[in-house]
Amino acid sequence: MWEPYKKSYKAYLQLEKSLSDNSVQAYLRDINKLTDFLQAENNLKAPAEIVLKDLQQFIYWIAKLEINAASQARIISGIRSFFKFCMIENIISKDPSVLIESPKLKRTLPDVLSFEEIENIISKIDLSKPDGTRNKAILETMYSCGLRVSETINLKLSCLYFDVGFIRVIGKGDKERLVPIGTDAIKYINIYRQTIRNHTTPQKNYEDILFLNKFGAGLSRVMIFYIIKELTQKAGITKNISPHTFRHSFATHLVEGGADLRAVQEMLGHESITTTEIYTHLTRDYLRETLQQFHPAFKI
Repeated sequence: MWEPYKKSYKAYLQLEKSLSDNSVQAYLRDINKLTDFLQAENNLKAPAEIVLKDLQQFIYWIAKLEINAASQARIISGIRSFFKFCMIENIISKDPSVLIESPKLKRTLPDVLSFEEIENIISKIDLSKPDGTRNKAILETMYSCGLRVSETINLKLSCLYFDVGFIRVIGKGDKERLVPIGTDAIKYINIYRQTIRNHTTPQKNYEDILFLNKFGAGLSRVMIFYIIKELTQKAGITKNISPHTFRHSFATHLVEGGADLRAVQEMLGHESITTTEIYTHLTRDYLRETLQQFHPAFKI
């Protein structure tokens, strides 16, 4: 009963929303959870027959599966997206998801590295090894440009415009943006290209990818995580660090330095400035900590 709706929804996500394959699959999994629930209840209604009470019972059902609050919120967001699509396509006349509530989430601010900590991490790279030269170029690029991991590992040679100091980044939903790149990142990318990359034979379909492994294939997200984890341990840093921490640090340092929030939004590739505004919260904490540390008369 639901397969035609799922197929149409998939096409909508791919063609009209321009979402990546991973995002499309995530949205479809949310709908599959809803149909799994309906089947378990022997109540496999068509979308037009679903009412608010059905969705409330579904939310109670996923909560009993011990799915955490963040995952529940994401599933509910997926359900809302589906019924919004149904409204657009006139599959339903009334949206039953409008009044469903997401679980309250505690907004936790991510760990941020200071510039000195980033320098410390990068200094632990062993440049006597070929992968050391590559890893230095990777981390310099991630911090210089605020790239996501996926954007870093998919960065192309044809997207480097060093003559004007920019790179072209392909972000979420295949959306492109131009991002300024610093002189240090350019320097170490060029060293990597001239001493390592030029002597590596790329595998098929990886000819234009900048960062390659020793076999000439692209790097995985997990590989970047392990590189950073090992260097962080060597640097003696105990913060909860991931590749995304470099992106958070890039944005935080910009905002702390007085950068315009719209400019930061553009460089990060955020669709909504609301996402970028988390860095104003980080900055307030930074200001409070600075006052506590250096102002003798400051009291909370």
